[in-house]
Amino acid sequence: MGVKAFFAKRFAAIAARKIQRWANDPLKTQQKVFAALIQGAKDTKFGRDHKFSQINSHEDFVAKVPIRDYEALRPYVDQMVAGESDVLWPGKPLYYAKTSGTTSGAKYIPITQASMPHHIENAKNALLLYIHQTGNASFVSRKMIFLQGSPVLTEKNGVQLGRLSGIVAHYVPSYLQRNRMPSWEVNCIEDWETKVEAIVQETKNQDMALISGIPSWVQMYFEKLIKTTGKPVGDLFPNFNLFVYGGVNFEPYRQKFQQLIERKTDSIELYPASEGFFAFQDRQDDSGLLLQLDSGIFYEFVKTTNFFDPSPRRHTLESVEIGVDYVMIISTNAGLWGYNIGDTVQFTSLKPFRIRVSGRLKHFISAFGEHVIGKEVEESMTHALQQCGGSISEFTVAPQITPEGETLPYHEWFVEFERLPQDLTAFAAAIDQRLQEQNVYYADLIQGKVLQPLKITQVSIGGFNAVMKSLGRFGGQNKVPRLANDRALAEPLSTWTHN
Repeated sequence: MGVKAFFAKRFAAIAARKIQRWANDPLKTQQKVFAALIQGAKDTKFGRDHKFSQINSHEDFVAKVPIRDYEALRPYVDQMVAGESDVLWPGKPLYYAKTSGTTSGAKYIPITQASMPHHIENAKNALLLYIHQTGNASFVSRKMIFLQGSPVLTEKNGVQLGRLSGIVAHYVPSYLQRNRMPSWEVNCIEDWETKVEAIVQETKNQDMALISGIPSWVQMYFEKLIKTTGKPVGDLFPNFNLFVYGGVNFEPYRQKFQQLIERKTDSIELYPASEGFFAFQDRQDDSGLLLQLDSGIFYEFVKTTNFFDPSPRRHTLESVEIGVDYVMIISTNAGLWGYNIGDTVQFTSLKPFRIRVSGRLKHFISAFGEHVIGKEVEESMTHALQQCGGSISEFTVAPQITPEGETLPYHEWFVEFERLPQDLTAFAAAIDQRLQEQNVYYADLIQGKVLQPLKITQVSIGGFNAVMKSLGRFGGQNKVPRLANDRALAEPLSTWTHN
C-alpha cells in the first residue's frame, strides 16, 4: 500500500465517524443549521427586510420568507452584483457561479466564504466514504481526470466570476495536483471539441484510475479515446476502477459505458449545484444519495402536486415521506432564502435521509394533463433496454400535439441509438407500458383514447451533439433535457431523424 493510500484510509475513517454523528441526529443537526443561518444574516438587508430578529421557529420563517426562484430574488442579487455588501449574507460573496437562466439570461449565484468549503469538503467526503466502505484507496496514487468547465475566472465589481466546476478546480488539494488531469493549460481551453481532443492526447498513455464528469461528455471522451487508440477504455486504462458523476441519471448510459470500457467499474453519484453541494452516494449497495445536513443548508420540501397551490405546506425533514415527489427548497450560508432550485427529489430512506433526483420542475410533459416527469421516462427507457436489448447515446421526449392526418396526439421519443434493439416496435411498447405503470394519468389518457401510444423517432448518429452545438449548449456542464412540454428541442432534432 502506498503512503497516499495509507493516509487516505485513515482520513476516510475520521470522515465516516464525523458524518455518522450528524446523520444519527438529523433533526437536531438541521435545527442548529437553521438557527445559525438566521443569526448570521439578521443584520443583512434581506434579514432586516424579512424581520429575521423575530424569527424563532420554522413557522416564523414560513410566515416571513416566501418561496422564491431566481427571478424573485434577483433584486437582491442585482444589488450584490453592483458591488453592495451585506445584502443576502454578511460582506461580499467570494465568487459568483455563472449559470444559464431561462428567462433572465445569465444568473449569478453567490458563493461565500462560509459556503465555499462545503463544496470542497462534500466532494472529498464522497471519495473518503467510498474508501471507508470498500477499502479501495488505490486510485489516490494514480492519475485522476475531471472533465469540467474552464477554470479561467473573470471579475464582477471585485468578485470573481466563473462556472462552478471551474471555480472548484482552484481548490484541488496540493497532494493531488500531480495526479490530476487534464493539465491546467488544457483545462483552460474553452471550445469543447478542441478540449476533448487535447485531453485524449494528454491522457491516452497515462495510468488513469478515476474519471469524473457528466456521463454524456465522458462518453464522448471515451469514444474519442477508442477512435484514437483502437483499444477499449478498460484495456487502455487497466487500473481505471471508479467513475464519479453527477448532473443526470446514469442508468440510461450504463450499458453503453460497459461496452466502451468492456468491464464494470464502481461509480459514485454526486448532487452538486452552484447553489450548494446537496448529497452524494455514500454506499455502493444503495443508489440513494445521503442528504448533507451539516453543510450550511436548511432544507424544506413541497409536494410537487401542491407546489402551485396558493400556500403549499413547506415540510421539514420531520414530516417527509418515502416515494413522494418534492420540490426542494433551500436556505443557505451563501444567502439564498426559501430558494426554489427547480429540482424535484424523492426520499429513498429516512434513516438516514437519502434522496434521489426525480427531475426538474420545469422539465415535464403535461400537454394533456399527464404530468410525466424525468424519473418516469428514464426508468421506462432503462426498463426497455433491459427487456429488449439495444444501447443508446442520448434521448429526449416531447409532446406531438398536432400530428399529420386524423391520428391522435402522442409523446414523441427522440432516440439516438448506438445499437438498435432487435424489435423496435416491442421496444416502444415496453417503454409505453412501463410509463403507464408509473403514471396513472398517462395510463388513463392512453386507455381513454385521448393519446395514442408513444412513437420513437430515430436520431442520426451525432444528431444530438449537432443540435446542442447549434443552440449554444454543447459541452462543459450542459445537459440534454430528458423531456419538455414544448418542442423547442424536438423541432431542430427533427432535421436529424431517419426511420
